[in-house]
Amino acid sequence: MNLITQMVDLKGQYQRLQSEIDAAVSATISSTRYIGGPEVTGFATALEDYLGVKHVIPCANGTDALQIAMMAFDLEPGDEVIVPAFTYVATAEVIALLRLTPVMVDVDPKTFNVDVEAIEKAITPKTKAIVPVHLFGQSADMEPIMQIAEAHSLFVIEDAAQSVGSKYTFNNGQQRTTGTIGHIGTTSFFPSKNLGCYGDGGAIYTNDDQLAAKIKMVANHGQSKRYYHDIIGVNSRLDAIQAAVLNVKLKYLDEFTTARQAVAKGYDDAFAEIENITTPFRASNADHVFHQYTMIVDSERRDELKSYLADNGVPAMIYYPVPLYKQKAFSEFYNSDKNLAVTEKLCQSVISLPIHTEFTPKIHDYITEQVTGFYQPALKS
Repeated sequence: MNLITQMVDLKGQYQRLQSEIDAAVSATISSTRYIGGPEVTGFATALEDYLGVKHVIPCANGTDALQIAMMAFDLEPGDEVIVPAFTYVATAEVIALLRLTPVMVDVDPKTFNVDVEAIEKAITPKTKAIVPVHLFGQSADMEPIMQIAEAHSLFVIEDAAQSVGSKYTFNNGQQRTTGTIGHIGTTSFFPSKNLGCYGDGGAIYTNDDQLAAKIKMVANHGQSKRYYHDIIGVNSRLDAIQAAVLNVKLKYLDEFTTARQAVAKGYDDAFAEIENITTPFRASNADHVFHQYTMIVDSERRDELKSYLADNGVPAMIYYPVPLYKQKAFSEFYNSDKNLAVTEKLCQSVISLPIHTEFTPKIHDYITEQVTGFYQPALKS
């Protein structure tokens, strides 16, 4: 029986929203405003309202968003930027691309987000910025991170590519959405993201008016007035057709989040008695919007489980099998004296199951039956 063919059911979601999306895309094509225009500005405004942030600057993709954010701070070659070692390559890639130095630190064993104490220990006179990643849909612990940044005069760039809609609660009860807490936030609208378009797309957030003006310049060839280039910039734009898709899907984002959280709860319940599985942790001060449902399993059988599921029609992914500092591209930044034990363990023991907005009870039951069947002898007594 093969019910599952992919990690995310983009086709099913499109079919549910097809009439609205087709109408929005058709109207955009008919307008012949393919770059910029009301669809892009309208989406930026709608996302500002949703996130509670002053400025959203759309761009071409999430990697560009990170690069533009760093360029906006005028960092110099050799400046150090602290990043978690357990994350997607883009987070550190743009740092190296700008001839900055990525300083990779360990993560929390429960949330998988950057370890606050590890940040503090990694700060040197060359440190200029911190990039917390809200991994798999749950916010990093932003209050102490911002306190550290203030104490050491550091910039904070949030990588919120996997956490759109997630909220973080401060000790005083104040809530903020991820990406709106640091000096700059970045996100991706890659199709499989919780808020995804039908191509590439990204955005940069900030509450700082001056930073917003600088970000817009950087993303637009370094110009604020056409043909007058004050700084070196890049060309990074969200096209109008993708904005039209996002304008429709943004209206359903909270519904998407609720659906993902329900799938996650179902998985939790199904695996509660399997001692070999540690289901995703939820921090008390952060919402989890479940971009991925990522479990910790016995490293000795992790790959065997993945193969078993594939043989039974259930895809599973390993995010991420190799730590950043052990990637060939980052060999010059590798320090063998560092102890990144949590990252090492996670790379060997995490596995992610399908999770999306179009789950049915039949799909859910089939996946959980396959996982449970694999571990049947290991049920808790």
